[in-house]
Amino acid sequence: MDQKLDVDVCVVGAGPVGGTLAACLAGGGVRTALIDRAPLPPMEHPDFDGRAYAIAAGSRRVLEQAGLWARLPFAANPIRGIRVSDGRVGRPASRLHLHFDVDEVADAAPPFEDEPAFGWMVEARALRMALNAHLNGLPELSVFAPAEAQVERDAAGATVRLADGTEIRARLVVAAEGRRSALREQAGIAVTHLPYRQTGMVFAIAHEHPHHDVALEHFLPGGPFAQLPMAPAEVAPNISAIVWTERDAMAKHVLGFDDERFAREVARRLGDHLGAVRMIGRRWSYPLSAMVVHGITAERLALVGDAAHGIHPIAGQGLNLGFQDVGPLADLVIAAVQAGEDPGGEGVLRGYRAARGPAVLAMTAMTDGLDRLFSNDLRPVRLARDLGIAAVNRIGPLKRLFMRRAMGVG
Repeated sequence: MDQKLDVDVCVVGAGPVGGTLAACLAGGGVRTALIDRAPLPPMEHPDFDGRAYAIAAGSRRVLEQAGLWARLPFAANPIRGIRVSDGRVGRPASRLHLHFDVDEVADAAPPFEDEPAFGWMVEARALRMALNAHLNGLPELSVFAPAEAQVERDAAGATVRLADGTEIRARLVVAAEGRRSALREQAGIAVTHLPYRQTGMVFAIAHEHPHHDVALEHFLPGGPFAQLPMAPAEVAPNISAIVWTERDAMAKHVLGFDDERFAREVARRLGDHLGAVRMIGRRWSYPLSAMVVHGITAERLALVGDAAHGIHPIAGQGLNLGFQDVGPLADLVIAAVQAGEDPGGEGVLRGYRAARGPAVLAMTAMTDGLDRLFSNDLRPVRLARDLGIAAVNRIGPLKRLFMRRAMGVG
């Protein structure tokens, strides 16, 4: 049935970033429409599949503001320590390492009721289930899923037409459809891609010994290898998520292994501190590249999440960078609506550009530089970076700065 709807903001894309933004806006009294190609069943219960997100402390604030953190159906596991090391496959890590302990920077921790942490490991299915359940119950939010949207923007606002005849009039459209954003392309915003010729492999392992809430970032010639502590689940009591970056040819080779042989390759890179390991859930892989977007706004349009940027996963900040988009954009729009001002006007868009443009470029440059520095086996470079790691570990103020950045606060 044809219907017409007037809203303040229309968010296109109900992934973790777009869904969280829509929840923040609707919870702040902003009339919001959310459109996604996929259905959003409120009681979805998928099986454990091995995928998880490292949610920084600063990003947890955003999820709490959106009303999502309390709805997570499975426990989130804190990351209370991070060990950074350098090495080669099958050999002990360099003795010059860096260790972060959250107790060293407790004053920077947000005032959560539970213990302070650099971040929390959240199963991907848990966040999806929380989003689907929460989004369908917000009075100021209209959800259209599954639905395809045709968007027209002009100086006065935007008109969004759905295939079923629904017409939505909005003052701001937010593109949250991912790296291949159709709205970004429609707006003529240029994009520069930086290929890494690396593949990211994501999966989970069960291990013999407990992880004690400590994460590992181990730099190897083929790329970084990260072990991230997860909460116990129905499949095993001791679980960690793995993000393994490898050169394309080697990744293709090892992805062809059966689970037992693949687990042996994981153990060669992980070391023996967690004891015997075995694979659980599925393996996921994807080509890695950085993406620099030449502008995060256009007329009546704002980009968030992967539509606005793409970075190397070396620091585990990709999704957190998207949640950092949500906070300032939601605050600017809510303030404009409460003041009776235009939530899609140039004032809001200018404020969003100022809040996010420099920060996104800085994170893109940092992750790109770290990958190029650490993903090689040149002896002089390896020695220099090992000495740099050791220096950061010994210089208190510099170490605390790194820890605050890891938390996504300050």
